[in-house]
Amino acid sequence: MATYKIDPSHSEVTFKVRHLVISNVSGNFSSFEGGMESSKPDFSDASIQFEADVNSVSTNSEQRDNHLKNDDFFNAEKFPKIKFQSTSVEKNGDNEFVLRGNLTIRDITKNVSLKVEHGGSVLDPWGQTREGFEVSGKINRKEFGLKWNAVTEAGGAVAGDEVKIFANVELVKQA
Repeated sequence: MATYKIDPSHSEVTFKVRHLVISNVSGNFSSFEGGMESSKPDFSDASIQFEADVNSVSTNSEQRDNHLKNDDFFNAEKFPKIKFQSTSVEKNGDNEFVLRGNLTIRDITKNVSLKVEHGGSVLDPWGQTREGFEVSGKINRKEFGLKWNAVTEAGGAVAGDEVKIFANVELVKQA
């Protein structure tokens, strides 16, 4: 069984949400950890776990970030982590997979499907094997208790319900 850990200095976890129906607001989590275990070289039997620190959320607006951390959204004080645990990996092409798992935000856990593309494997200058993956998916924030919203004068929502998730992760094989 091979064990891999996320290299946070070469990885990123981001999201996008519609704002005022006309544009997107992007954000990221700067503090996260996770890993993968797999006995097959094609990762088709991989078990993946991931956690993001809610207090590390950043949208380039301190006021908005503080709002995201309060009870209208994540409630970071009571629920400091966003968690993911895989339930299955399905190979969907040479370097593509469908990753299914349980995503927990606040105290709500839902099964989600994510698209994964394996970018390749390399032996780095320090003799460590690194694997690169691009992960993408969508969730409805209201299904996870992130229900706050306001309506514009024209009747449009200030914040969209759909959240697009993107992660570029580099995993290091553990000795």
